[in-house]
Amino acid sequence: MLKSVDHIVLTTCDLYKCVDFYTRVLGMRLERYGEGRFALRFGDQKLNIHPPGVKAGIKAKKPTPGSLDLCFLADRPLDEVIAQLKQHEVAIEEGPVVRTGARFAIRSVYIRDPDHNLIEISELAEKSLETAD
Repeated sequence: MLKSVDHIVLTTCDLYKCVDFYTRVLGMRLERYGEGRFALRFGDQKLNIHPPGVKAGIKAKKPTPGSLDLCFLADRPLDEVIAQLKQHEVAIEEGPVVRTGARFAIRSVYIRDPDHNLIEISELAEKSLETAD
């Protein structure tokens, strides 16, 4: 019945900190649509942003900043990602570690965004799976 994810909604308590982090640190592109609506694009995916007071027609019953646990596949080697995170003074909470991805074993680092969502950034693991997620 289902084929893929179209978009995910990211609830934030500070639109400007959220946009800065995802655009400056992670390299996503800001997109404006509708009346006062924002999204972050990367590849063929997007994150819609719901700041406080957003006028969405329908949304989660209890949207809560910091409740997401997201995993992104990197477009470059993980060591380059780690270097970029260090350049932006983003703390790595865990990793690199090998985990189970949706399609293959992944090597990941874990960070937090300004709302304290857990962000996993991964690459294809070169060796066999050592630990499971």
